[in-house]
Amino acid sequence: MKAILNSVMMSISSILLMTLLTLGITKLHAQETVQVAQQQTVNSQQELIDIFFAAAKTGNQEVINEFLKYGFPVNVRNSAGYTPLIMAAYYGHQDVVTILLKYGANRCARDNKGNTALMGAMFKLEWAIVKQLRQVDCDSNANQTGQKTAAEFAKVIGQEEKFKSLFHVK
Repeated sequence: MKAILNSVMMSISSILLMTLLTLGITKLHAQETVQVAQQQTVNSQQELIDIFFAAAKTGNQEVINEFLKYGFPVNVRNSAGYTPLIMAAYYGHQDVVTILLKYGANRCARDNKGNTALMGAMFKLEWAIVKQLRQVDCDSNANQTGQKTAAEFAKVIGQEEKFKSLFHVK
């Protein structure tokens, strides 16, 4: 009788052990599945950001409008700290700049080096965009953070006279 009980106990122990191992493996598999899904979501989000930035860089108004119409964040940043407004201004796409501003793009946003969309447009001699962006003065924040003002930036890139003539600065 004792041998039978021992045999039954061993069988039950084996079944329990197998069940626990199976549950553990299932749990690990579930965790791996969640991690893969999270990574795929991150990749998909990055792909959307890349498409949005490419549209800003190339002046693709249709894509910009479509993204923004569905609530895409207008002030999203890439790894260099650029916003779509900085990209559109730098590459001379005034129509895209107008659309982004209409959706609330931050004119005063600075990239990782402290430059604004206005500075990018000024550097590329996109004076119509410079005038459009200068309607809001971002220089008070620059003074507080130790960054260049628009006038200081114009001087550094040799455009001080043009800047002064456009904005009647002395």
